[in-house]
Amino acid sequence: MTVRRVAVTGLGVLSPIGNDPETFFANLMAGKSGIKRMETDFVQNLDCKIAAYINDYEPLNHFVKNKAATMDRVTQFAVSTSQQAINDAGLNLETEDLERFGVYLGTGMGGAASIEEGYIRLYKEQARRLKPFTVLMAMNNAASAQVALDFGITGPDLTFCTACSSSSVAIGEAVRQIRHGYTDVMLAGGSEALLTFGTIKAWEALRTLADEDELNPSASCKPFSANRSGLVLGEGAGMIILEEMDRAIARGAKIYAEVIGYGSSNDSTHITQPSVEGQSRAIRKALTEANIKGNELDYINAHGTGTKLNDITETNAIKHVCGSEIPVSSTKSMHGHLMGAAGAVEFVACMMAIQEQALPPTAHLIEPDPDCDLDYVPNIGRKNVKVHTIMSNSFAFGGTSAVLIAKKVV
Repeated sequence: MTVRRVAVTGLGVLSPIGNDPETFFANLMAGKSGIKRMETDFVQNLDCKIAAYINDYEPLNHFVKNKAATMDRVTQFAVSTSQQAINDAGLNLETEDLERFGVYLGTGMGGAASIEEGYIRLYKEQARRLKPFTVLMAMNNAASAQVALDFGITGPDLTFCTACSSSSVAIGEAVRQIRHGYTDVMLAGGSEALLTFGTIKAWEALRTLADEDELNPSASCKPFSANRSGLVLGEGAGMIILEEMDRAIARGAKIYAEVIGYGSSNDSTHITQPSVEGQSRAIRKALTEANIKGNELDYINAHGTGTKLNDITETNAIKHVCGSEIPVSSTKSMHGHLMGAAGAVEFVACMMAIQEQALPPTAHLIEPDPDCDLDYVPNIGRKNVKVHTIMSNSFAFGGTSAVLIAKKVV
């Protein structure tokens, strides 16, 4: 079987620091954080009162009222970013063979808001009935299904749910659909909207959320810092258009990069505690598929959650496989941990890094951890640097790792 090349030709993003790729990346380069104190009606009942949420997304700017009412926030995000990506790629769906076009989407919690609303109605308000669309809004595949419905896509439509690596898995598996000839175009990425009272309380119980920075709440996520205290939950979505390379070139598409490597593996040591070997395994697999060595990378977008255990483990995995010279940064320091959407949003950041030849920083890295001793691009983004080949890491609770490698097309 002929292995086909895969191009990235369209980007879409909704995030706590920007709702289009250009604004998103500009704010990353400026070190702007979207983490803030929550303003919801339940915030006083939370121990952790900070999150990275989108406060400038108006559903009625994207959907008519009746339609918006039948979609969970996670689905709205997915459809909106898919439209962005399709527009950015310059695709005319009326002329596409939509049987050769698929949707692969990752999410961790699916329709969390719809599930919570249902429980409130049942157990708090003692309602005898739920909304007719509750199941259709809450099911984990609601977002990918709605994307396929809205755009008439009749190729493969799958949802991946592997916690924090969900959308990186979705992108990697979508690449394989094109590479091995099953499709020509894929919409791939992830969406997450989990900032509900029940979900946040569940994360509080796990004791992995960051302490609020008393002087500056927006600086509460401090990956690779000595004083890091945990992750900050966020919401958002990222969707990309993947396309068979010859087809993309033939139609004169803008090509952000070529995806050359994908590695996925399972840690199989502990459901929440990562291991150096487990993370290294996925990195090695991606490098092998890409047919490059670790020291040939120009930039690594780290999983970089800001937890004590992940950051030292990932540091050692990178050093073990790739050495100590490659610039690494965690953009979660600014947009928070978007869970099932994290990998896709961070991949968008990587595509923009290649386009702009610039490296986003790890923000709030004021107190370096001596055990985290890589070049984390601390605090200030770097412009006018060589960014030819990138790697994006995603490591998840449950143990599923996913690593993506892409390179500039010259």
